[in-house]
Parts: sequence; structure tokens; C-alpha cells
Amino acid sequence: MKHQRIIVSHYGGPEELRVVEEDCPEPKPGEVRIRVQAAGVSLPDLMMREGIHPETPRLPFTLGWDLVGVVDRLGNGVSGVEPGQIVAALPIFGAYAEFVCLPQGELVPVPSGLDNTEAVSLILNYVTAYQMLHRSAKVAPGQRVLIHGAAGGVGSALLQLGRLVGLKMYGTCSSRGTSTVSDLSGIPIDYQHQDFVKEIHRLTGDGVDVVFESIGGSHIWRSRAALRSGGTVVAYGLTGSLRDGRLASGHSGSRHRFREIGVFGLYIAASWLLPGRRRVMPYSIQWLKRLRPAWFRRDLIVLLDLLQQHKIKLLVAKRFPLVEARQAHELLGKGGVLGKLVLVSNR
Repeated sequence: MKHQRIIVSHYGGPEELRVVEEDCPEPKPGEVRIRVQAAGVSLPDLMMREGIHPETPRLPFTLGWDLVGVVDRLGNGVSGVEPGQIVAALPIFGAYAEFVCLPQGELVPVPSGLDNTEAVSLILNYVTAYQMLHRSAKVAPGQRVLIHGAAGGVGSALLQLGRLVGLKMYGTCSSRGTSTVSDLSGIPIDYQHQDFVKEIHRLTGDGVDVVFESIGGSHIWRSRAALRSGGTVVAYGLTGSLRDGRLASGHSGSRHRFREIGVFGLYIAASWLLPGRRRVMPYSIQWLKRLRPAWFRRDLIVLLDLLQQHKIKLLVAKRFPLVEARQAHELLGKGGVLGKLVLVSNR
């Protein structure tokens, strides 16, 4: 049986995404073959396509951090999973395909009755948001937080989950995203026309308790300036390295993919050495999953339950057929996407 997947053979722009047709993969012992029904499209995918994300695999490779699909075939030694069962996974790469084989331990059952394109939004975006709130920042009701990119995938997840906790929330966004931020109980700050540091201090007096920082580079230090004494910047992204969905330097490739991580480390160290009690803390979903795999499973199950109870409402910006992955990357690269982009399979 044949299937289609999207491959990247050369680092670069959306034009480097190519559809190939090949034999379906066969599960090895301990693996499960999944018929992918929904795969998320995210900024880390764009960074991998450019060859600058630290998790970028060797060329050629298939993108796709998160997926929801149907168990199709079991490898030898697999038990406790049944063909036809709906499951979720965070493979980090490989999800832009009609079929994918994954170790059984990577799979999390998805309750029946959920929309797969909504459920896939939980895996990367909402687990990231949930873990930053509860495992990194350990937020408490009444605290003030600033969320960068608040109308996007992780940003809107932080707003919804923060509202459940009872946080006072501020969110940077474009003018197009202000109504989304307001609807999710955040106070919007238009970063295109307002200085977010000045605006935070005008609105709060002494700053916020936590900043969720997705830009990276020198922006981390500006976020630190929005903190009150004793506050924390939770830094989890390097999206400032992109411009219109392409590498800002214009030079694709993996030669410098660890440079931003080094700069990131310097800001973290400096925040602990300088006076003021304003700290920078890193967060990485993939590293926390490797170190504490039970947390990832537990947190995703909690979020699936919240979705099933209608306590959170997922924002799916647009659904694309798998073969239109290039168009999805082009749209995400333009910026201003409100919510999650999802690739769907017709199988």
C-alpha cells in the first residue's frame, strides 16, 4: 500500500516542501502504525524547514511536531492498544504524512467524540502553555502575567488556561488580534504601536509576576524589564529569528542553529547574577518530555478532559489538506494567524 508524506530535501522556504508517494511504513517490534488524521503546523516547523531549530533532523526529513490519528497496525510485542483507537502523539518530526510508526509509549489515548483537528491543538500548544503555567512559573490566582504573541497558538492557550486559574493577563498582539485577546479575558497591548514595557508599568505600577517570552534574543531582556521584583521570565521560543516565515539573516541551513541557544543561555545566566531579583527561566517541551515523560502524558490527559468538559475552546485558524502543507507554511509565515493551522488527511 502506498501513502503520501511531505519531505524537506533542502533547507529554505515553503517551496522546499515536496509531496512524495511511497510504500507505507511497517511497524517494528514495540511500534504502532498510525493513520494520521490531523497534524499541527507550528513555528518550530518553519524553523526546522530553515534548518535552524536545534531539533532539526538530518536531510531529507518529514516535518510535523504533533498528530492525532487512528491505530492502524500493531508491531510485535504491542499490547494495550487496539486497531481503530484514536491516539495523540508528539513525535517532534514526521507527522506530515498519511501513516507514521511510533513507539507504543509515545501514544496517549484520545476520548471519543472530540474533533481531531481541535485535539491536535492541545498536544504542542496547550501542553506547552499548561506546563509553563503550572510546572515552570507555578502561578497562583491573582498574579499578573504578560503573554507575548497572545493571539497565536500558544498565546491563546495561555490566556484560556490562565483564565481558569484566575490570573490578571496582558497580551501583546497586532491590532488584528486585539479582539481575540480581549475575548479570552486578556488586556491587549498592540506591539506595533505601543511600547509593551512602558504600557505594562503604566497599567500595573510595578510590573508583572511572570512574562511568557517567545521571541528570544534581546527581547528577553526587554521582557525582564516588565517584571516586578521577584518576577520570572519563562523563555520558550526563538521566533525573533524569523522574518515573514524565513530566517531573518537570509541564510538557511544548520551551521548556526545553536547560536541563538548560546545567546539564550547568556541572558539566563545574567538574570541570576545581576541585582533586582528578576529571573529568566528556560522551558522546552521536548526536553521536559524526555526528562519527565509521565508529566507530558498526565498533562495532556488533563487537557483532553478540559476539552471534553468544554472548559476550553480551541481556536483552529484553518484546515489544509496534507498536500497543501506549503500553503499552510506560507500563511503562517505571513503572521497574524489567530489560533492553530492543521493539516488533515482524507484517508
